[in-house]
Amino acid sequence: MPHDHHHAATGDRRIIWAIGVNMVLTLAQIIGGVLSGSLALIADAIHNFSDAISLIVAFAARRIARRPRDDAMTFGYGRAEVVAALINYTTLLVIAVYLVAEAVMRLIDPPGVDGWIVVIIAGVALVVDVITALLTFAMAKDSVNIRAAFLHNVADALGSVAVIFAGTLILIYDWRLVDPLVTLGIAAYILWQAGREVMPVIRILMLGTPGAPDLARVTDHIRADEGVEDLHHVHLWQIDEHRTAFQAHLVVTQGADFAEVTARVKAALADQFNLRHVTLEAETAQKGCADRD
Repeated sequence: MPHDHHHAATGDRRIIWAIGVNMVLTLAQIIGGVLSGSLALIADAIHNFSDAISLIVAFAARRIARRPRDDAMTFGYGRAEVVAALINYTTLLVIAVYLVAEAVMRLIDPPGVDGWIVVIIAGVALVVDVITALLTFAMAKDSVNIRAAFLHNVADALGSVAVIFAGTLILIYDWRLVDPLVTLGIAAYILWQAGREVMPVIRILMLGTPGAPDLARVTDHIRADEGVEDLHHVHLWQIDEHRTAFQAHLVVTQGADFAEVTARVKAALADQFNLRHVTLEAETAQKGCADRD
C-alpha cells in the first residue's frame, strides 16, 4: 500500500508539471500566432491548451478514481477515469472539426504569414511536447484516462513538427497555402486517432463485452464442466479499465452439489480467464427460471 501511494503521488506530480508547461506554452503560441498571422500556429496553441485541459481533467479523474467504494458507488469510483477519457476524446474531435473549418476559410483567402516567428515558437512547442510526453508516457500504458491526455500531447507534437515544416516552406518559397494545408493535416490526424481510441471507451460505458476474454470461449469452458447442463442470463462486461465482471445462471445437473459446482466454475474462470468478479446463480432444469433471457 505505501508503494502504491508513493507511485500515485509521483504520477500526480508529473501531471501537475505537464499542466504547467503546457499552459505557459499555450500563451506563447497564441501571442506568436497573432503576431505572425499563422493559423497553423494558433491551431497548435488551441490544441496545446486542450492538452493542458485534458491533463487537468485526467488529474481530477485520477484522484476521484482512488476513492474507496461506498453506499452510493458500490463498484467504487474507477469509471471516473473512463468518463474523463470520453470527455478528452470528444474534445479532440470537436477541435479537429473546428480546425478543418478554419483551414478551409484560409484556403479561400490565405493571409500573409511571418515564417520566422512560426518556426521559432513551434520549435519551443515541440520541446515542451516532448517533455510532456515523457512525463506521462509510463502512466499512459495502464490508464485509458492518461492515455487520452497523452494522445492529446502526441497529436500536438506532430502538429508542432508540421508547423515547423510549414514555416520553413513559407520562409523559403513564400507558399502561404501550406499553412492551412498543414492545419488540415493536423485535423485529419486528430480525427483518425481520437475516433479510433474513443470506441473502446464508449464500449466500457455501454457495458459492452471486452475484447478479452472472448465470451464464447468463456461459456464453452463453463459448459464443459460435468456438473453444468447449460447456462443462460449471461453477461460479461467491464466495471472499469482493469476489472471485468461475469454473471450467469447455471443449470446444474440433477443431484449435483450446487456449492461445489459454482465453486469449481469460479475457480476455473479465475484461472483460465482471470475473471475474479463472478456472480453465479445455480438452478436445475426441473426448477426452471423465471428470469431467463
